[in-house]
Order: sequence, then structure tokens, then C-alpha cells
Amino acid sequence: MTKTVVVTGAGSGIGRAIATRLAQRDWRVVVTDVNAEAADDVARSLPGAGHEAAQLDVTSADSAAAVAADVAGRLGLDAWVSNAGISFMHRFLDAPVERFEQTMDVNLKGVFLCGQAAAREMVKAGTAGAIVNTASMAGKQGRVPFLADYVASKFGVVGLTQAMAYELGEHGITVNCVCPGYVETPMQSRELEWEAELRGTTPDGVRSMMLNDTPLGRLEQPEDVARAVGFLLSEDARFITGEALAVNGGAYMD
Repeated sequence: MTKTVVVTGAGSGIGRAIATRLAQRDWRVVVTDVNAEAADDVARSLPGAGHEAAQLDVTSADSAAAVAADVAGRLGLDAWVSNAGISFMHRFLDAPVERFEQTMDVNLKGVFLCGQAAAREMVKAGTAGAIVNTASMAGKQGRVPFLADYVASKFGVVGLTQAMAYELGEHGITVNCVCPGYVETPMQSRELEWEAELRGTTPDGVRSMMLNDTPLGRLEQPEDVARAVGFLLSEDARFITGEALAVNGGAYMD
């Protein structure tokens, strides 16, 4: 029987790669994004049939609950991937509180609200489902320049993942997170420009630093993250919960 997964922030980048990988593994994917048009485009591009798109603002409890309830009621909700995220770059001393609040709203509050909405529907239906959150290697170390608010949000995701896993275990629901490294996405392209300006160098110079930090010798691709998510949602991972899986080519080892 086909299983259904909701992926947030799936209109581009890592989320799009996750949606594509899961569709290739015969999941029915509900592609969600705050940008409804982007979600529609991705859903139409996925291999296989039955995929859908929905607009979702992860910072809204009502929006998260509505999507989770709709999917659970019509299709059955077997898994949820909370991937939506944002970043800004500032020196810590110059970081505006408004950016901190925005980062925490999307990156941490969004994971909390979506995880809660998904888990409520799974518990109600008696579904031993799986939840995967996108954290970052910045959720395991603070040695990340110009991203203090992002670091704080991703440390929060790692902790929240463990707390969710502990409480939801009695319902047979697994909760894990992936911790990507230097992933080549539109978000990273923006960060290369910002970091280059803050360091007084060039985007290519920053890119070289990232490559030098990665023992496997290449920058991460969104598909690298997607494969790890596919594993955590598979039957092979049914006895794994509360983990923060590093997927970074060795750029950070713990």
C-alpha cells in the first residue's frame, strides 16, 4: 500500500530533492511550501502518480494543523519531513533582533508546530509513523561565522527532535533529524555572497574554504541529504529515534 509523506519547504533546494527522492521510492508526496506556485511546480515534476501540493506557512499553527488533518483524513499520514528553513548573515554584534525572531519562527517554531500537528494526527489514527527534521551541522557546533541566530535555531531543532522522540516513542512514532553541511542550494549561493562581503574576500574564496573543510573533497548536493532522509523514513530505520544524523562529508565529526 502506498504511504503518504508531507515535506515542508519543498518548493526548492533540499526540500525539492527530498520530495523527488521519496517519490522515486514510491511514496505519495504532498509537497508544501509558503510559495504555492513553487509547490505546484515540484508536485507536477515528481515521478509516479498521486502527488499533491499545498501552501503551508510553517509559522502558523492553524496552517500546519489544517494540512496535517486534511492529509490524514483523505490519504493517511505516514510520515512528515519538516525541512523549511531560512538564514541571514550578520556579525553577532550587528545582528538585528527582527532577523533573530524571523529565523527562530521558521527554523524552530515551524518544526515544533508541524511536528505537533503531524504527531497529533498520527496518534489519533494509531499510525506508527516517522518524522524527520532538517537541522544542520550548525546544530552541533557554534564555530559557524556570522550565523548566530541560525546556530541557535538548529541547536534547538536537535534538542526538540530528542524531546519529541522521547515522548512519541510510546506511540511507535520515530523522530530524527539530519544535519547537512555545505549544501549547494540557492540559500547557500546567497550565503556565499554575504560571507564574502563580511570576510572581505570573494564567493569563490569562501567556496574554497568550504571545500578545504570537507574531507570528501566536494560540496554537498541536495540529493545527499535526500538519500539520508529516505533511509530514516524506511523500514531499515524503524529502531532509530532521537538521532541527529550528520550528512556533511566529514566537515564536522562528533
